[in-house]
Amino acid sequence: MQRRRFLGLSAAGAATAAMAPALTACSGGPGGKTLTVVAAEYGDGKPENSSQKYWESVARTFMGDHKGVKVEVQVYSWTEVDKKVADMVAAGNAPDIAQIGAYADFAAAGKLISADQLLSVPTQADFITSIGKAGEVHRMQYGLPFVSSTRLLFYNKTLFEKAGILKAPETWDELQAAAVKLKAAKVKIPFGLPLGPEEAPAETMLWMLGNGGGYADKNGNYQIAQAKNVEAFEWLRDELVGKGLTGPGNPARTNRQELFDAFARGEVGMIHGHPSLMQQAEAKDVKYGMQPLPGRHGRAASTMGVADWVMAFKQTGHKKEVGLFLDFLYSTQTVLDFTGKYDLLPVTQTASDKMMKDDDATPRRKKLIPFLAQLKNAEFYPANKTSWAKVSKTVKERIGGTVQKGADVQGILDEIQREADSTDGASR
Repeated sequence: MQRRRFLGLSAAGAATAAMAPALTACSGGPGGKTLTVVAAEYGDGKPENSSQKYWESVARTFMGDHKGVKVEVQVYSWTEVDKKVADMVAAGNAPDIAQIGAYADFAAAGKLISADQLLSVPTQADFITSIGKAGEVHRMQYGLPFVSSTRLLFYNKTLFEKAGILKAPETWDELQAAAVKLKAAKVKIPFGLPLGPEEAPAETMLWMLGNGGGYADKNGNYQIAQAKNVEAFEWLRDELVGKGLTGPGNPARTNRQELFDAFARGEVGMIHGHPSLMQQAEAKDVKYGMQPLPGRHGRAASTMGVADWVMAFKQTGHKKEVGLFLDFLYSTQTVLDFTGKYDLLPVTQTASDKMMKDDDATPRRKKLIPFLAQLKNAEFYPANKTSWAKVSKTVKERIGGTVQKGADVQGILDEIQREADSTDGASR
């Protein structure tokens, strides 16, 4: 699985990106300080779409205003960037700044500088509240969100018209009724349910949220086996999968990208999707609609949010210069330059407000507004827990079993809960 859950970076793109050289933006004279930045590649492998160009521009502009500081950036693919940073830290050569997929392990090990010691008050206060909180460990923010995304329900308008469906569903009962009509109209996959290892933790969370559940409570304690989650997967087992409304494949072995590809071929009636599905569908001339996620008894109160992270390491001793660079990195136009390039969502309120109100925004940026509207109330993975990586792996391995005929949903979720509690206890 590519770490780019919401960008859908192809393996070929990742391989090309992995060959991107380190860039060095030179500045200053003798006695200046050098900041090292390790960042991830969000491009598709084409030189003109490489993240390297963005970082070159950021470094060049920043150094123009800070003559005594030199910035060196190394850009790696998502297949290797997290390991590169971990290896650098283990070797005692941590970068000043890393822009990668997770921060919790480094925060737990006492390696990171907290946001309040780095950022100006206006910059830290500008993070969208739901995302900023996702970067906290013991109420102290160490993970600085870099970009984000949310999920919506995508539906094929042509297939809906063929099946006589007049409006997109807002409840699970309406979703099931639409899926029944799609099946009767010979649609191959009425609802795409990717519970295979690529996307299982995300798809799981979406259905949990649709019934008012989730992975953890407000205090960060795992609540995987709570009654609302059990009800959600019993409904999936009996009312969607059990009635043959998810197509011929086994959801437990079906990955997201397979279903995205099928949606782009016009074979899927409905699916949970992120912004990259827009581009994929449009490339194949699929007429689609999007709306907030249906829930058990009405629209879901929240959707899932996904974020990637920036962090600063104590080891380097460049706290002041790092803070200045990060204040610049989170300036409104700098944020919008990056998110606009890759169809992602800004993580600051000022950039979000500008994007929502920008009358001159490109058509593609305007299409992101429905995703942005969901971000304020989005729920995130419990990524501030060092145990989450192992718990996520367990979900990938076992959650698909809940929707099999006759499955003991409570028993399976209890097993995942016990392992989560054990892993969480061992990580404290």
